[in-house]
Amino acid sequence: MGQFSKHVMIGLVQACALAMPASAPAQEYPARPIRLIVTFPPGGTVDITARIVQPRLSEALGQTGVIENRGGAGGAVGTEAAAKSAPDGYTFLYTLSSHTINPFLYKLSYDVERDFAPVSLLISVPQLIAANPNAPAKTLKELVATAKQRPGFYSYASPGAGTPGHIAAELLKLKTGIDIVHVPYKGGGPASADVVGGQVPYLFLTAPAALPFTRSGKLRALAVTTKKRTAAAPDVPTVAEELGLPDYEVDSWCAMFAPAKTPAASVARMYKEIARVVGLPEVKQKLLEQGADAVGSSPEELERLVKSELKTWAAVIREAGIKPE
Repeated sequence: MGQFSKHVMIGLVQACALAMPASAPAQEYPARPIRLIVTFPPGGTVDITARIVQPRLSEALGQTGVIENRGGAGGAVGTEAAAKSAPDGYTFLYTLSSHTINPFLYKLSYDVERDFAPVSLLISVPQLIAANPNAPAKTLKELVATAKQRPGFYSYASPGAGTPGHIAAELLKLKTGIDIVHVPYKGGGPASADVVGGQVPYLFLTAPAALPFTRSGKLRALAVTTKKRTAAAPDVPTVAEELGLPDYEVDSWCAMFAPAKTPAASVARMYKEIARVVGLPEVKQKLLEQGADAVGSSPEELERLVKSELKTWAAVIREAGIKPE
């Protein structure tokens, strides 16, 4: 190639380079709305707390958040939908602690460890053990004592088989050796109504659902099932301190997960913003009004919790012979 031809070729290459548009800079995450699958219907604790956090989270991320309620099978329906979603950082799962109970009660198409990346534990929600004011036991100690005197005589209501309330009661039975009969209902509303009405003496129900009845005097609060007392009812003792059972704990937490293989950067960004949002005083107060204590754990802490609970609930469900009803 002659000198003249070389100059022509170089000129053509430079001209083409100038004519080509500069490559657009990569968009920062998130670049479009984020879908949050909530595993229970509107109006319950899971949905309400998601809607408390979501607006401030959307503000922090600079993108709209779209809540999609997918209830059914104790949270399994929505969880399956999340597991099948693209792991692109634009779908997240917000679910209850039944996430670690369902694998032992239902035939699932997903694996809670394999198919999900933990993001953050957002809130801690205790179960509240309550009694009809005319029930013989005025404290949890008395409930255990009277139940031991009359095995199989007393009963308790829960929102249904396999719910955290049912699990909490069965764990108490295993730890104390008492025999009280489970009366499952289709939801916390019917369960609490029958305990208030005196048809069943005792109730195991999430604190947000039970506290209005204890505050009005329609039910008597006996204990909460978390390790620590809840700020929503600081005068109510824990099962652990009331009965001297340091290893007793049932926490109806709510947490966020992402489909497995979601980019680590997306998970890290979401965790960072969750930790900041749940620490905001107004968010903490709104959650507290729902009977929930704000947490905001790291992905690693949530992963350890899931692994621990899977082992614990497998043993409890097996020993108690719990089956879905």
